[in-house]
Amino acid sequence: MAKKVILAYSGGLDTSCAIRWLKGQHFEVICFIADLGQNENFTTIVKRAELAGASKVYIKDLRGEFINDFIIPSLKANAIYEGKYFLTTALGRPLISKYLVETARKEKAEAIAHGCTGKGNDQVRFEVTASILAPELRIIAPLREWEFKSREEEIEYAKKYKIPIDVSKKKLYSVDRNIWGISIEAGILEDIEKEPPEDAYLITKNPDYSGRPPKYMEIYFERGVPKKINGKTYKLIDLIETLNKTGGLYGIGRTDLIENRLVGIKSREIYEAPAAAILYTAHRELENLVLDRELSHFKELISLKYAELVYYGLWYSPLKQALDGFIDSTQKYVTGSIKLKLFKGNCIAVGRKSVNALYKKELATYGKQDKFNQKLAEGFIKIWGMPYQGKFKNQNLKIKI
Repeated sequence: MAKKVILAYSGGLDTSCAIRWLKGQHFEVICFIADLGQNENFTTIVKRAELAGASKVYIKDLRGEFINDFIIPSLKANAIYEGKYFLTTALGRPLISKYLVETARKEKAEAIAHGCTGKGNDQVRFEVTASILAPELRIIAPLREWEFKSREEEIEYAKKYKIPIDVSKKKLYSVDRNIWGISIEAGILEDIEKEPPEDAYLITKNPDYSGRPPKYMEIYFERGVPKKINGKTYKLIDLIETLNKTGGLYGIGRTDLIENRLVGIKSREIYEAPAAAILYTAHRELENLVLDRELSHFKELISLKYAELVYYGLWYSPLKQALDGFIDSTQKYVTGSIKLKLFKGNCIAVGRKSVNALYKKELATYGKQDKFNQKLAEGFIKIWGMPYQGKFKNQNLKIKI
């Protein structure tokens, strides 16, 4: 009897070839497909897996869990990797790994497998998560072991064994999509001197040619969680899908990044994440309104670390769990509305309101309503500068003014 392996199956070129390759290694291949909102025809994907040689295919709708347990915590943390990447793919990997382990136990499989390359980040995310949750399982990475040296060779392999695929030698993009965004790499994108062609983008219009007047919308949050658009309450899945559609029409959420991968190399990735870009802008602006300076500045440091932990595949690490506790405590007063203006690829906050706002017009104004006692400033400045007073008077310090 062949040994069982549970393969994280996307329906793409790599994992389709992996089914056939694993069968050649004397494994019974059982595929697991996670529905993270990638808007694909799962009937077609299941048929493709079966044609490639899978003995069984599991599909699980994980959209709700993905949004509530992964996207929302990341949004509360303002976690953005290297200032541009909203962690769209990275957030989905620990969730998929969790269910690979569950399926392996259900099927009494001895191994799980994935379609990640040896130079990518996802191999780390899958394998570290699996080692945390089920260290007894063997992990197989066909792309690190097989003989193919290029995607062109994989295409020839797929043709040889009549595996249906949606890729050609002319358009060699590698795409990962879920409800939170799209990651796109490979092909012509590897030439870092060239602008990404428009055919690389899937859900956003070219902001230069949108031909649309500015769009105003108001996002309402309750304790850091988005609840309403323009006064209308939405379920989170519908809210994200609505913002993806609207933001995509205005070219919101496109990024082009030379990114530092975990394995030490740099890569060129482009991303589309309209809803993420809109919600992060609104959430950050609301925090600026309701969090005090020290908490706000310290949270920026935590956001950076949180993003790194997600990117590095350490979602289930003790440090990430500890940071979740801190972040949740910061969201206590993050309730209110942010008015945004969408126009030609830009998402700008133009209005803010919250019952917890720390902004006081009577203190900030320069008009007649001013209640700030400016006489207090002199004493404040003297005390603030006291540790540095006369520090350089005997050091012949030359300062250009």
